[in-house]
Amino acid sequence: MPDDVSALQLLLAGDPALLAIVRLSLVVSLSAVVFGGLIGVPFGAAVALIRFPGREVVIVILNALMGLPPVVVGLAIYLLLSRSGPLGSWGLLFTPQAMIVAQTVLIAPIIAALTRQTVEDLWSEYRDELAAMDVGPLGRIVTLIWDGRFSLVTALLAGFGRAAAEVGAVLIVGGNIDGFNSQVAFMPDQKLGFVLLTNVTASPLGAFAMSTIWNHPGCADDAGE
Repeated sequence: MPDDVSALQLLLAGDPALLAIVRLSLVVSLSAVVFGGLIGVPFGAAVALIRFPGREVVIVILNALMGLPPVVVGLAIYLLLSRSGPLGSWGLLFTPQAMIVAQTVLIAPIIAALTRQTVEDLWSEYRDELAAMDVGPLGRIVTLIWDGRFSLVTALLAGFGRAAAEVGAVLIVGGNIDGFNSQVAFMPDQKLGFVLLTNVTASPLGAFAMSTIWNHPGCADDAGE
């Protein structure tokens, strides 16, 4: 990407690198909305319609999670997906899939909380009709989600807005330096940590240095591009 042109010029010229960035951002954000909707809409509707012990506590927690700090989410998912973490074998860290996971965790509570309020309002309106037809809990959830589908679009748009504006968690789990390899190693016993950035086309010196560090007893490592 040229350094002597403005962002507007790149956009008007249809710069391939810029379009690739925009395309990736849209794919990640829209994918997170899809997964967040699949999780949040049914969960929010279930909380609205099913009475169970601790329901009020769940509602309070759900509302509180709408303001979940992105950096906290990013760090938590980083620890889960790192090589020394429980899901490290999946190899998702520093990939678009990791960014989708982070954004899904952030927006699912927003969609769920807004869905709960929408479905609860619909339930107060249609309670008598659904009770007279002896509709069960699952049928009520499906019926009211379908009836409020247009109102629930607002919840999905709110989730997309959060996902599209999110930076902190995505940078932590997805990386942000094109053309560079980021490698991290930790020595918990010595309370030391190493971060090494090397150009992916440069000499193998960086990989050699990090492999030496990783071979040290008690060292936990991670790497990504």
